Amino acid sequence: MKLVIVSGLSGSGKSTVLHVLEDLRYYAIDNLPVSLLASFAAQMIENPEKFYQLAAVGIDARNHPDDLRRFPSLLKGLREGGIHCEVLFLDADDHILIKRFSETRRKHPLSNEQVSLAEAIALERQLLDPISTEADLYLDTSRTNLHQLRGLIRERVAHKEGSGISLMFQSFGYKHGVPVDADIVFDVRCLPNPYWETHLRSLTGRDTPVKHFLQAQPMVEEMFEDISGYLARWIPRFEAVSRTYLTIAVGCTGGQHRSVYLVERLAAHFHRHHEVIIRHREL
Repeated sequence: MKLVIVSGLSGSGKSTVLHVLEDLRYYAIDNLPVSLLASFAAQMIENPEKFYQLAAVGIDARNHPDDLRRFPSLLKGLREGGIHCEVLFLDADDHILIKRFSETRRKHPLSNEQVSLAEAIALERQLLDPISTEADLYLDTSRTNLHQLRGLIRERVAHKEGSGISLMFQSFGYKHGVPVDADIVFDVRCLPNPYWETHLRSLTGRDTPVKHFLQAQPMVEEMFEDISGYLARWIPRFEAVSRTYLTIAVGCTGGQHRSVYLVERLAAHFHRHHEVIIRHREL
């Protein structure tokens, strides 16, 4: 019996996530009042059929503020009652949210004649803070389109097997910003850069000539051993405190060569014992 609680900022993709889960046979309810969450969970448990074995509910800032503040204690009660709950929180940069509302000409649920769109977004962040702090999986959709978000949910949430931890290894370029939804970030900009080799510049860390170049660099092997050793030691500690998702980001300058190469190697290394997903943000 699994319950996925989907929340986040308006315009960040909550409806898309619920639609994906519904397509994958989750019983999905949008905008469930927090005050009814415990009652719905009780119905899940008491139902003798498997109709509610997979369920997803959307919770947004239209709830009463007092109910939102009670969310952590409600979540604790659900888990103690035998419900396997996962909290998925979606976010995006303010300017991206404003742009999305402008393009779709939708009205923010908290905006009105006295409250501007920017003020509504700030208020929404404040109201949803009790949920975001409880998130098992935090996703920043600022640089993610609808097709990518659908694929990400299918990979990370809907097809997650067993109770073990799901690992996402993500490469990125520092010049495009550090991913805010990463749990652990490694900086590999100190390594020799294939970009300065003219014949390698247009390639990526997945291409054989770039692999050969980096494999020949002792520093690259040392970095891989250090990162993989660190993760091998600490991933079990995250599992021990019931973490179900972990996002590990590796960054170089442009996110094309060094970070891509190391993410591919790390994913292959940990794939033997964990569910692993690869994402190259800049490719």
